[in-house]
Amino acid sequence: MGRPMTRFDTGSRALSLLLGGTVVGLAVITAATHMTADELARRATDVFGLTFIGVLGGLVLTALYCWVRMIATRGRRVWLEAGLQAANGITTLALTYTLLGISLGIGTLAEQQLGPETVQGIIRDLTAQFSMAFLTTVIGLPLAAVLRALLLVGHARLTDPDGTAQGGHSA
Repeated sequence: MGRPMTRFDTGSRALSLLLGGTVVGLAVITAATHMTADELARRATDVFGLTFIGVLGGLVLTALYCWVRMIATRGRRVWLEAGLQAANGITTLALTYTLLGISLGIGTLAEQQLGPETVQGIIRDLTAQFSMAFLTTVIGLPLAAVLRALLLVGHARLTDPDGTAQGGHSA
């Protein structure tokens, strides 16, 4: 199989994993919250924004692509390293959006006069910013940890398939 076909095959497998995982995640969340998929998508867009969702999706797809390539090339370390960088990018993205949400919330608070008639609106704006701030961390950090585990355990299995340690003794 030629290089373009190999890349296409790897890309389609990674995309299938991403879309399948998204569908399973949506099914679990809709069952747990009794929200429809439309309501959930609307809420996610309102809370996270399209930029966060797009960059997060791109990084997850990249990590999955690297995982599939790592398996196809029998554990080549370059794919492990690239996948770990994508997973670390998710952590950085989540923490960056956390700080952004806190900053926007504080900025909103600093720009407005606090009084009995404005308190409710200010608190509503502040809570919306803090909600985005903390939910990006709640979503991003565990997702990055799962992807790192997938990559590291997969690489270990491929490079040590019989389960023996370096010295040749069973663990």
